This record gives sequence, C-alpha cells and structure tokens, in this order.
Amino acid sequence: MTHLTLTSYGPAAGRPVLVLHGGGGPATVTPIAEHLAATAPVLLPTHPGWNGTPRPDHFLRVADLATAYLDLLRERDLSDVLVIGSSLGGWIAAEMSAADTESRISGTVLVDAVGIEVDDAPVQDFFALDARGVAEHAYHDPERFYRDPATVPAEQRTVIQGNMASLRLYSGGPAMSDPTLRARLAAVTVPTLVLWGESDRIVTPAYGRAYAASFPQARFEVVAEAGHLPHLEQPEHTFALLDAFAARSALLRP
Repeated sequence: MTHLTLTSYGPAAGRPVLVLHGGGGPATVTPIAEHLAATAPVLLPTHPGWNGTPRPDHFLRVADLATAYLDLLRERDLSDVLVIGSSLGGWIAAEMSAADTESRISGTVLVDAVGIEVDDAPVQDFFALDARGVAEHAYHDPERFYRDPATVPAEQRTVIQGNMASLRLYSGGPAMSDPTLRARLAAVTVPTLVLWGESDRIVTPAYGRAYAASFPQARFEVVAEAGHLPHLEQPEHTFALLDAFAARSALLRP
C-alpha cells in the first residue's frame, strides 16, 4: 500500500469518518475533522503531493487517490465509513463511492465538489485567477479571507505553489472534471449529501444541483452567506447539516 500522511482525531471507537481536503490542503478542512471528532474517530489524510509530501510517480489522477483511500479502508478493515470531501476532496469522495465494491462506505458528503461536467454551469478556471480573484470567487465575504501575496512568507509561498502544481496535475487542469464520472454516480446506492455555499463562484449552486441529481438518492443543501468553503464562513450552519446527515445516514445503513 502507498504510504499516506494521516492525522487522526477523536475516540478510538465509533463510526469512522474520512475527511478529504481540496486544493488548499488539509488545514482547510481541519475544522470539519475537529468538529466530528467530538463523537467519532476521524482520519484526515494529506493527499500525496500536498504540503511537501511525496507523490508516487504513478499518482496522476483523482482516481489514483480514490483507489489509495479505498485501499486504506481495506487495510484498516474499516466499514460503515462516512466520507466527507471538500472541493477536490469531494471529487475523490465521489470516485470512491462509485468504486466501492466492498461496501465499506455508508454515507458520502460532497462540499462544493468539482469532478463532473455540467455544460450550462462550467467550473471556473481557478488557475487563471490571481489572489484577489480567488477571494472574490471563493468567498461570500472576500475581504475577510483575501491575503495579499506580498505578505506571505517565502517558505509558505513555496508550499502553496507546490499544492497548486499537485492540484493541476490530479485535476487535469482548468476543467477539473472526469467526463465519465457523472454517469457512474447513477450506480451509487449509499445516502449522499451535496452541500453548497450559496455564493460559490468557483462551482455555482447550479453545478451543485446537477451533481446531486447525478446520484439516485442525494440531498442538496445550500448554506447562505457562504462560498466555496462554507465550513469556514458559516461553520455553525454547516456543522448542523453534517451532524443531521450523519445521524440520518446511520439510521439508513444496513
């Protein structure tokens, strides 16, 4: 099995949760992991290639990450797993759900995920945006989250540049999609929550609704006054939706 960099939170027993980060790295989803760790064991991996972690040469696509995380569940003999993914992590979670032949996953949450093609709501070309543009497209309140690149220390800039290179590699560039994924989601039978920031301009709520409609049984929820990372802008509302879904999906599992 490929070596993975993992951070564990919460108790040793309980329904396991796997939290998958997007292009910004694990820090962007740490609040989700810490919140859920109050009652559940949580695993938060750093995708190979992020934050200076090694990337095996054969890790080239999102599907490779999905395979590695399914292997992780098998290696640890984890079942009844709740998988939560943000942005690119949501794409990985969707791929995992579609490829989970061993039924180890019992619930999936996609938070402003990328990964499918929606003709009338294309993904914004993230790589064409400067720092100001990222803030304006990703957040409801861009001034709160904008950071002038000139104030970022050189060491941190290097990490960010490496993360963006990994994001471009795995996602395939600006489209950030796999044209085969949407059709494959029709076979996913586990409960799915598709959670979206109302002000997201990287992937709009229209894109999110199309994502939810791709699953046989998915609930679509919008978080007001939030953008691409609703758990950072509106944590209370976002966590309430996550908690309700976790409880609901636990009741629905076999």
